[in-house]
Amino acid sequence: MTERAVATGTPARAPIGWQVGRLVERRVETPNAHTLVLEVPDWPGHLPGQHVDVRLTAPDGYQAARSYSVAGPAVDGPGGPRIELTVQRVPDGEVSPYLIDVYGDGDPVEIRGPLGGWFIWRPEETAPVQLLAGGSGIVPLMAMIRARRLAGSRVPFRLLYSVRSPRDAIYGDELRRRVRDDFGLDVAYVYTREAPEGWRGEPHRIGLADVNTHGWPPDLEPLTYVCGPTGFVEAVADLLVALGHPSRRVKTERFGPTG
Repeated sequence: MTERAVATGTPARAPIGWQVGRLVERRVETPNAHTLVLEVPDWPGHLPGQHVDVRLTAPDGYQAARSYSVAGPAVDGPGGPRIELTVQRVPDGEVSPYLIDVYGDGDPVEIRGPLGGWFIWRPEETAPVQLLAGGSGIVPLMAMIRARRLAGSRVPFRLLYSVRSPRDAIYGDELRRRVRDDFGLDVAYVYTREAPEGWRGEPHRIGLADVNTHGWPPDLEPLTYVCGPTGFVEAVADLLVALGHPSRRVKTERFGPTG
């Protein structure tokens, strides 16, 4: 898995070189996903959907780098801007187990970014937005949801989130609050292995009926963002095109098996 997380804020400038960020806060999202709040003094700002490279260096000089979306807006801290990365543990990975199990308060890590200019949402957009996430693919899409609220946007958002079970839903509590408090945001789930009590239907992979029911019709010309594992992204993109959505308005981001 190419690990990602997302943020928002001021329009991003050209990517900069490596700089040092330090951990100032950690939040446990699920048993296998943590949000890391990093203080990065020279952070230039970013847009929702952009990502960063994170690099670790061992005492013997060996280096490992992974890419993570920024998970939320940059905020001011006493030592400079702070950004959020949500990291999901990858079995046998090099970087994610360290960040989840070892990386401690005040510890440094190298950051490079912001990166990416395609898979972004700008708060000045006026078209309705549909977001389709598989697993940790929710991270850059959550950045867009948070950016919408921060900007006071009234653009309607619909999120369809596919997870294995309710306990695997990253940001589950926050999404419930935002559905209540963020006017114009709708959230629906597809459970692939274990559904909560009272959920209609059986666990299943996302299908045409799910996308048709919980998305926007093509004639509204929504902006569509799909993020998740490669198989999920390809299947959902095909469903959207089959429903009549122009491929040029369907932006996709996928992750692979590296951790």
